[in-house]
Amino acid sequence: ITPVRRTVVQVMVEPPAPADAPLIIALDGSFYLKPETGGRLWLSPHDETPDVPRDCVAEEIDVALAIDRLERATHWRVTKVERAWAGLRSFAPDRLPVIGSFADEPHFFWFAGQGGWGIQTAPATAMIAAALLERRAVPAAFAGVDVTPYLAARFTM
Repeated sequence: ITPVRRTVVQVMVEPPAPADAPLIIALDGSFYLKPETGGRLWLSPHDETPDVPRDCVAEEIDVALAIDRLERATHWRVTKVERAWAGLRSFAPDRLPVIGSFADEPHFFWFAGQGGWGIQTAPATAMIAAALLERRAVPAAFAGVDVTPYLAARFTM
């Protein structure tokens, strides 16, 4: 499982961004933004920079890239960087969640590799994990869904 850094920066822009605008992702995937109250934007260079497990911080180059990409693609000009932060997201080589145990270490349970989809997939992956931990069938809601691609054991097959 590889940790990658994702950077977000809160900026003030001119003209002020409408707070009710939707999440916007550049067609080429090079950045995304989410308008906030007071004319602010939450802006990301949509980075996935390989990193090491740590309490990471936003790198100046990633903040600069996000601002440059925004200003080249829109009519907004950044007037102030209010704050910047970064976090680590984890990915398995196939970019799918990793759930369950390995046969040679049955007492260690993996629930990792959600990458950028943890919030969206957490309810479903948690139900799968609970069923595996309790050694019962996955819930009826998953009837017909093959959970094999998400099992940790796929890396020992």
